[in-house]
Amino acid sequence: MCATCGCGQENHSHDHEHDPLHAHPHAHPHVHPHEHEHDHPGDTGAAGRVVSLEHDILEKNQLLAERNRGWFEGRGILAINLMSAPGSGKTALLCRTLRELKAPIAVIEGDQATRLDADRLKESGAKVTQINTGPGCHLDAEMVARGLKELAPPLQSIVMIENVGNLICPALFDLGERARVVLLSVTEGEDKPLKYPHMFRAADLLILNKIDLLPHLDFDIDRAEENARRVNPQIRVIRLSATRGTGFDAWQEWLLDRLAAIMPEGA
Repeated sequence: MCATCGCGQENHSHDHEHDPLHAHPHAHPHVHPHEHEHDHPGDTGAAGRVVSLEHDILEKNQLLAERNRGWFEGRGILAINLMSAPGSGKTALLCRTLRELKAPIAVIEGDQATRLDADRLKESGAKVTQINTGPGCHLDAEMVARGLKELAPPLQSIVMIENVGNLICPALFDLGERARVVLLSVTEGEDKPLKYPHMFRAADLLILNKIDLLPHLDFDIDRAEENARRVNPQIRVIRLSATRGTGFDAWQEWLLDRLAAIMPEGA
């Protein structure tokens, strides 16, 4: 079991094409229950060792995230970490963004299994790299670094990182992104920001998605936005329908503004 998130795996596997670096799973440090059954004299106990390992894992990830961040900044690339619970519409949003946004975009697609979302995104003609995490519940900075070797995004472009559907573990792991975007569908509860505060506190933008379904649901969208601001008063909120396109202009503007902000003068 993973010390930081309990994803219950010994390896994160990568499903990439044409890259031998990704042809086999790589080791990822985890703690297994049997490692805690016997304490030795002088040990602080199992709980102390777990906390220590959690710290080591997150510290290692942070170092790799800073390398990723420098890599992105040196190339004028806007990296966006896109997070949500399963079924919130991340892939639908990405598909529309790839079709309509007037900027070069490449995608790192994180999922536990299959290439279904990656294949769907590739229909737009965009470059897409798939990372399968197996039972793992999040991407980490090392996975992103490996994915970037295959993706080779162009200078002054956008890299969308679609994280594994999960409102808990992805919030712990910095990937080196410029901004974090969390989606909350109106088919979910408006109390989600209060129940999963770390995710919403870490986000720069909240997209309230599937607003075309509001007439058919008992969902208080004002309350959802209010709850998000209780957790994160600085969060920007966009109300959007990825399928209908409502509110999509605000999303495009948000992306292009951030891309322009990292461009060198005269570019």
